[in-house]
Amino acid sequence: MPPGITTLAADTPTLSAANTGFMLICSALVMLMTPALAFFYGGMVRVKSTLNMLMMSFISLGIVTILWVLYGFSLAFGTDAGSVIGWSQDFVGLSGIGVTELWDGYTIPVYVFAVFQLMFAILTPALISGALADRVKFTSWALFITLWVTVVYFPVAHWVWGAGGWLYELGVIDFAGGTAVHINAGAAALGVILVIGKRVGFKKDPMRPHSLPLVMLGAGLLWFGWFGFNAGSWLGNDDGVGAVMFVNTQVATGAAMLAWLVYEKIRHGAFTTLGAASGAVAGLVAITPSGGAVSPLGAIAVGAIAGVLCAMAVGLKYKFGYDDSLDVVGVHLVGGIIGSLLVGFFATGGVQSDAKGLFYGGGLDQLGKQAVGVFAVLAYSLVVSAILAFLVDKILGMRVDEDDEVSGIDQVEHAETAYDFSGAGGGAASRTAAPAPGPAAPTNKKVDA
Repeated sequence: MPPGITTLAADTPTLSAANTGFMLICSALVMLMTPALAFFYGGMVRVKSTLNMLMMSFISLGIVTILWVLYGFSLAFGTDAGSVIGWSQDFVGLSGIGVTELWDGYTIPVYVFAVFQLMFAILTPALISGALADRVKFTSWALFITLWVTVVYFPVAHWVWGAGGWLYELGVIDFAGGTAVHINAGAAALGVILVIGKRVGFKKDPMRPHSLPLVMLGAGLLWFGWFGFNAGSWLGNDDGVGAVMFVNTQVATGAAMLAWLVYEKIRHGAFTTLGAASGAVAGLVAITPSGGAVSPLGAIAVGAIAGVLCAMAVGLKYKFGYDDSLDVVGVHLVGGIIGSLLVGFFATGGVQSDAKGLFYGGGLDQLGKQAVGVFAVLAYSLVVSAILAFLVDKILGMRVDEDDEVSGIDQVEHAETAYDFSGAGGGAASRTAAPAPGPAAPTNKKVDA
């Protein structure tokens, strides 16, 4: 996110219809990323967990939206209190905001800024869900989201992007969420899985993706939505910085996908669709904090480095024994760390700010700031998320019963299955046709998969 801009009275911004329309489109693109993530994760799990995986993302759209309106926007972007949290009574319930009131220093309304940031707040806890596939109670997950965004996401967003936040004032560069979104979610995922433990059959039973086409669809939609996520984070379209970020997003993502596939071919002997999708996401994650500070050539380096290192990192769960179901730690935590730290090497000083990295004559100063931001967010999110998971486990129990996990969490938690293999729901008959006589066929059938 760009820093606040101090303007003289004579230079007071006026509402820009172009920037306002652009930001509303970007907000819609970021909203699309949450269902896209649901498809991406949903295809990666086994058949019996598909609907639960989809719902773990979709429920964030409901819970976080309401919390954001009630108090989240105020905590994240209200008037600074002690450099750790914000609060503005006018933001509570979004009730004290004028229709044309502008976000300070910009040409877009406060409402537009609020809804753009809302989409970030929705996506971040949804990212965590991929690490917990197959084994978490839906009610417990909903409670965890409520607590986590309140205690972790809203304060961290203020640290990084809120005027007066301590990382913001330190000068940490995080264009669109390497620390506040990806490191935050990845560290939280690690904290939770250390509390709830491994899936039944981890490292013993095959746990292959049930639908790679669904994974590729989700990855493609994430790539598409990420242009709003990244380019929109400059909050306007007046000086070309957002355009550079748009280009760098494409460049880094392509480089990361290719790098992951090359590593995969060398290491495992094949170019896989899962590798292509995962490499693309790794590049998107890494360029998120750095794309407004680097050149397109720097974006290639960021993407290639992230593609290889994230591909290597996903195997760490087998070495260290933590069950990160869908590689949230390996892609989002590691990718967020890589992208954030590489700002300290590749920042040119000629895009979003004059801060230069080591390779452009800036010394180690910016790298040091980036490291503080990375490890502060990582440590806070890891520890607090583990505590929250422990508390929810004591209150409601985080995990479904072992028998229910084996038989299928979709049926247990949602009374549905993703696919009807009985043929009763094939869709050949008209929706308005009268039912055939006799007992109705069961609407849900357990599937061993």
